[in-house]
Parts: sequence; structure tokens; C-alpha cells
Amino acid sequence: MLSLPNWKCPAWTNNATLVNASSPEFIQVWQTRMREVQGTIIVTSCFQIFVGFSGLIGFLMRFIGPLTIAPTITLVVLPLFESAGDMAGQHWGIAFLTTFFIVLFSQYLKHVAVPLPSYQRGKKSHFSPVYLFQIFPVLLGLSLSWLLCYVLTVTSVLPAAPSAYGHLARTDSRGDVLSQAPWFRLPYPGQWGTPTVSLAGIFGILAGVISSMLESVGDYYACARLCGAPPPPEHAISRGIGVEGIGCLLAGAWGTGSGTTSYSENVGALGITKVGSRMVIIAGACAMLLSGILGKVGAMLASIPIPVIGGMFLVMFGVIAAVGISSLQYTDMNSSRNIFIFGFSLFAGLTIPSWANKNSALLKTGIIQLDQVILVLLTTGMFVGGLLGFILDNTIPGTQEERGLLAWKQSHKGGMESSQLISKVYDLPFGIGTRYCNVSWFRYLPACPTKLSCDKRMDELKASRQKTSVEACLERNSEVGADTPISTNWC
Repeated sequence: MLSLPNWKCPAWTNNATLVNASSPEFIQVWQTRMREVQGTIIVTSCFQIFVGFSGLIGFLMRFIGPLTIAPTITLVVLPLFESAGDMAGQHWGIAFLTTFFIVLFSQYLKHVAVPLPSYQRGKKSHFSPVYLFQIFPVLLGLSLSWLLCYVLTVTSVLPAAPSAYGHLARTDSRGDVLSQAPWFRLPYPGQWGTPTVSLAGIFGILAGVISSMLESVGDYYACARLCGAPPPPEHAISRGIGVEGIGCLLAGAWGTGSGTTSYSENVGALGITKVGSRMVIIAGACAMLLSGILGKVGAMLASIPIPVIGGMFLVMFGVIAAVGISSLQYTDMNSSRNIFIFGFSLFAGLTIPSWANKNSALLKTGIIQLDQVILVLLTTGMFVGGLLGFILDNTIPGTQEERGLLAWKQSHKGGMESSQLISKVYDLPFGIGTRYCNVSWFRYLPACPTKLSCDKRMDELKASRQKTSVEACLERNSEVGADTPISTNWC
């Protein structure tokens, strides 16, 4: 949206030597653009809320299989190789050291337990083994590299000249932000003024919202795969998209300058740390709320050197790309149909956005709003690849088994235990709908899980018991031998 002529930032604001952050002119420049971004985010978030809670996104998931999800997830990170390389290339030594620490802790030392003091009522004070390297590999890797950069900064080993190679590895490369940041600052809605709205901005942000929803769907499946959980059902996907829309609405009201969405880097962290607990996410959210209020904490995090972040991205992005490709295990990759769909979708998702970025002038139709939508969509690789995979997978003839839909959607079905697992993972939290607010009309809401009736639950339980009984009888038959058959009726 900020690339439009009306809202493009003046050239002098890109030169730090010409900018006085406290001048009224500069404040007017960035606050007017912030209010415009606020208004468009608030309006477009309502569209995302509707798509989520109306069940529309869940309905579309009936036609989405591994050949749609695989290129979508993979193309989330593949186009970012250049930015990851640029960040790591600011100091390859620091970047490789960060990568080394993360790989060492997450892969080689993950089974090494560290004895830490603990207390229990029965045992009192004692030492318990804790797998710190498996739980905190990224945090430990970042902290060690960050500490090393601080030592090299204090000892003036890293160059102080901004144009010298390795300067961005210094912890003070972003200025003295720590001393200038206030200790406490409470954000509030409309802190930059009354939000403004324009039609061009709405269409521009709307294209980003559509791409974000596609990425979020891919992230949901990636999270489920990394956690060993069942694929998310329709109501869970609908609820996730709807709640992300609410997050965007709040972000727009508070003037953050961006919406909220599933963050692919966090999916990569999930694969590295093997920690998928919801309580960890809640604790992290509380820590982020405190960081937003305590200005010094946010300023301290801003001092993390860019090469350290680049080294982390080398690991994270690789994990996410591998998760996307691993979705193909459900399909028949000996089929030329599937090879064509995935290969074409992936390559087109890299080629078309690259061309569109370099030849945006050829895409102009004369209508600014339409130009913005077309440019955003065609420069988003996951949208191009995911859309092509979706169209080709649903139009090119192929069996359910060949497309991987049977293994994809039925891998966790077929028994009472599986139903209980899906219910445990994807039901509403804190007992809502079961112990609290248990009302009958909940099951008609697209974002709420549909509870099975008692009769259906009994049928599932009987079928599960009967299947177990038959399997036990067959096992006894194999043990006794073919000469002394045992009747399944006797079992």
C-alpha cells in the first residue's frame, strides 16, 4: 500500500542523516501513513473474520490436499533465501557460529540431560534431569552468539565504521536505542490519531490478507505434522482464521502498523525445539505483552545483531521447507501426474513472482486499485504456487489414493481413540462447550466442534471393541496354528 504515489515515503526520510525524529514535519509524515495503514487493516480484518467464522475457509478445505499444501508451505520460505543470505552475509563467521550452536543443541545434544535443582513435597530438594538443549536450542544459540557479539563490540574487535564489513554484527549498530527507550509506555487505541480509510489501500491490504490466510492454512498443517497431531479439522481451521482476523482488528486499532498472522519462523522453531505446548505459547504471549509495556526490554531485543538473526534463519527456513515437502509422503510420487503438479506449481511459484517484481510496469491496467491487487498477488509465491496446485489437483483426473486424499484425511480416523485425540487437540480450550457454556446451538457454529451424539459415540465404541476382538482372535489363530482353528464367534 505504501508503494502507491499518495503514500510513498519521501526520499529524504530514507537518509538517517537528514531525519530528525522529533521534528513536527517528520512526525506528520509517518503518523499520516500510520493512520492510513490502521484504517485499512481494521476494514480488511472484518473480511478475514467473516471468512473464518462463517465456515467458508473450512468448506474450501474439502478440496485441498497434499498437492496444494506442499507447494504452499515450501514457497513460504524458498523466496526468502536472498534475504536470509543478506542478513547472514553481514558477518558469515557470526552467522555460522549461531547456526552451529542451534544445530549442536537441537540435534547432537538433545538427549543430554542437565541436572537442575528441584523441589517436591515427597522428595524435598533434589536434582532432576532436564533436557535443556532440546527445549531451548534456539534461545541458547542466540544468547551465546549475542553475548559473543557484545564482547567483540566492547573490545572494539568489530569495526565501528558503518561502511565496514562486519559493522552490523555489533550490538550498538542500531544506535543507542537502549538508553533512549522509556522504561514504561502503555499503548492505547488511536494513539496516532483517528484512522483513515481509502479504497486503494483496502484493495492493497486485502490482497495481503488473502495471501496471509493461505499461508496460515499451510502453517496449521505444518504445526500438526511437527507436533504429531491429527490434521486440523474444518472447524479448527475456521476458528484459527477467524481469531487471526480478530487479532488484526486489535492490531489496527492499537496502531501496530501490521496485522497478526501465523508466523512461519515460529513453525520452524517448533520443529527445532519439539515444544508444542499451548501453555508455552500463552506464557510467551504474556511475556510479549510485558515487553510492549516495558520499553527497555523491546530496545534490548532490538540490539540483536543482524548476522545472528541470519544464522537462525538458515536453520528455521530449511526446516519449514522440509516440512512442506514431507507432505508429499501421502501421495503416490511414482505417478507422473503428481510429479507434474508439484514440480510445475513450485517452479511457477518462484518464476512468476520474480518476473512480476522486475516488470511491474507491464501489469498496469490504469486502475490503481486493481494494479495494486494484481501486483501483490503475483508477487506472492505461496499464493501463485498454492493456487496452481489447487486448480491442477482438482481438475486433472486422478484417484483419491493417487492424490493422497485417503491417507491425508483418513490417517487419523477410524476409531474411538482417534476421535478422542482430535477432540482433545482441537476442541475449544478451558472446557468451553463441554464443562462450561455447554449449549446445544454451539454445534451449529462453523468454528465450533461438532459433538457426536450418545448413540454415535456408542456405535463407535462398539465398532472399536469389535475390531479389537477380531484382531485378538486372529492373533490367537496364528499362535495355535492352522490345524486348530478358533471361531471368531467363540471370541
